[in-house]
Amino acid sequence: MATKWAQKTIILPARKRGCHLITSNVTKEIQSDLAQFKCGLAHIFLQHTSASLTINENYDSDVLDDVETFLNDTVPEGRKARWKHVLEGPDDMPAHIKSSMFGCSVTIPITDGRLNLGTWQGIWLCEHRDHGSARKIVITMQGA
Repeated sequence: MATKWAQKTIILPARKRGCHLITSNVTKEIQSDLAQFKCGLAHIFLQHTSASLTINENYDSDVLDDVETFLNDTVPEGRKARWKHVLEGPDDMPAHIKSSMFGCSVTIPITDGRLNLGTWQGIWLCEHRDHGSARKIVITMQGA
């Protein structure tokens, strides 16, 4: 079988600060391409430095809130923080650090035309700015 490739860029609307389950947003946008793959990989890449992607709990929304609490407790903001980069506001440098902690991409197996996530797994967009903007994601699929 020849290897196939597909790529799509999607734009997610601005969201409030916090962790947001975006699995359905992503799968809806790539469904027609995804259906063409029996076996492969989907690489999902966020083109921003103040938000991040991760895979985690898709059932209990308390997990989303608890992860946001952890990030805010771990990476200080405001007067107690000693960041040099403050040109874009007091939440910007902490957002960059949080983004680096989780990263800007995830890779998920494709099996029989669907993302092969575990039962309790979902794709999260973590918005680390108080007033985030729309977020652009590039999804590249390869396989057979």
